[in-house]
Amino acid sequence: MTTGPQTVTPKRGSSSVSGFWYFWAASGVSSLGAGITAVALPLTALVALDASAFQVGLITAASYAGAVLIGLPAGVIVQRFPMRRLQVVMDLVRAVLIASVPVAAWLDVLTLTQLVLVGLFISLANILFDVANTSFLPYLVSKEELTARNSLLSGTLATTQLAGPSLGGVLVQLLGAATSLLTDAVSYLLSAAFLWRIPKETSRPPERGHESFTQQVKAGLGFVLRHPVIRPCVLASMALNLSSGALLAMAPVFLVRTAGLPAGTVGLVLACDGVGALLGAALTTRLAAALGTARAAVAATVVGAVVALGMPLAHSGWTAVSFGLGEAGFAAGITAFSVLTRTHRQSVTPPDLLPRVVASVRFFTWGAVPIGALLGGTAADVLGARNALFAGCAVAFLAPLALCFSRVRRIRELAD
Repeated sequence: MTTGPQTVTPKRGSSSVSGFWYFWAASGVSSLGAGITAVALPLTALVALDASAFQVGLITAASYAGAVLIGLPAGVIVQRFPMRRLQVVMDLVRAVLIASVPVAAWLDVLTLTQLVLVGLFISLANILFDVANTSFLPYLVSKEELTARNSLLSGTLATTQLAGPSLGGVLVQLLGAATSLLTDAVSYLLSAAFLWRIPKETSRPPERGHESFTQQVKAGLGFVLRHPVIRPCVLASMALNLSSGALLAMAPVFLVRTAGLPAGTVGLVLACDGVGALLGAALTTRLAAALGTARAAVAATVVGAVVALGMPLAHSGWTAVSFGLGEAGFAAGITAFSVLTRTHRQSVTPPDLLPRVVASVRFFTWGAVPIGALLGGTAADVLGARNALFAGCAVAFLAPLALCFSRVRRIRELAD
C-alpha cells in the first residue's frame, strides 16, 4: 500500500562527498546573511521610517507568516520538485526581494508596506527552502554519516547566528541600515551558486504516489496530531516560539529606544542568541545521557524560561550584559529542546512521510512566531517595551507545562 511519494536514493561516491561541502557552504553563507538582516531590517524601519513598536512587530510577523500560509502543503510541494533546483530558485527569489529595500531607500521611495511585503514573500520562500534543505541531506551522505553531518551543520548555523547579528550591527553603523541589507542579497546569490555546483543526480525528482495532494497533507498532519509524544512537544515548541516572536519583535525597540544603545552594541547583544545556541548544542548530548531525553527536554524548557527573565530585568549600566545573558540562556534552552525533539521525530517517522511531518510541525511551531510578534508589538505600544518583554517571557513557561501534562512527564526517554 502506497503512503505517498517515494524518494529515490542515489548512488553515493566522490561527487556526493563534494556535494555535501557545497551544501554546507551554501547553508553557512545564507545563514550569515540572514543574521545580518535580522538586525538590519527592523533597524531600517526604526531609523529610516521612524516605525512604531507595533509596526516593527508587524514586519517581524510578516517575516514568519509563510509558516501559516503554506506551512502544511510545503512538504508535498517540495516532494514534487527536484530539491536542489527548488533551493536555488528560492535563493534567487530571496536575493531579489532583499535587494529591493536598499534600492528603494536610495530612490527615497521606501515605505513600511514594502518592508512588510518583502518580509512576507521572503518568509514564503524560506519555508519551501528550509523543508527542501532538511529533506535533501540524506541524498548527499550515507545513513551512517547523517548524525555527524547534522552536528556539523548545527554547529555552523549556531556560529553564523553569533557572527551575523554582530556583523549586522557594525554594517548598520558603517553603511546605514538599508544599505547593509545588500550583504544578505549577496549571501543568497553565493548560496545559489554553491547549491548549483552539487551534482544533479543527487536530487532527482521523487516518484509520484497515488494519493491526492490533500490526502498527502493530511497524512503528515495526522501523524503529528495522533502521536502521544510528538504532539505535546509541538505544543511546547509553539509556546517557546510564541514567546520568541514577541521577544524578537521587542528586542530592537527596547535596546534602541528604552536602553538607548547604539546599533553596534545592539548587534553584539542580539548575537548572544548565537552564543546560547552553541552552548545548548554542546550540552545537549551530555544532558540527555545524564537525565534521559524526555527529562532533558523538560529541563531545557524550564531553565530557558527562567533565564530569559534577564531580558526585561535589564537596567542602567548592566542592560547589555543582563539582556545578553537572558537571551543566551533562552536560546540555549530552545536549542537543546529542538535538538532532542527533532532527533526523536527523525527516528520514529517513516522516511517517506518525513518531509510532510517536518512541514506540519513547522506550520504549528513557526506559525506561532508571527502571532507572538504581533502580540508583542501591540503590548509594547500599550504597556511599554519592558512590560511587553515580561509578558513574552511569561508565555515561555507554558512550554514545560505542556510537557508535564502529557506522557513526557512519565518517561525517561522520548522514544519510550
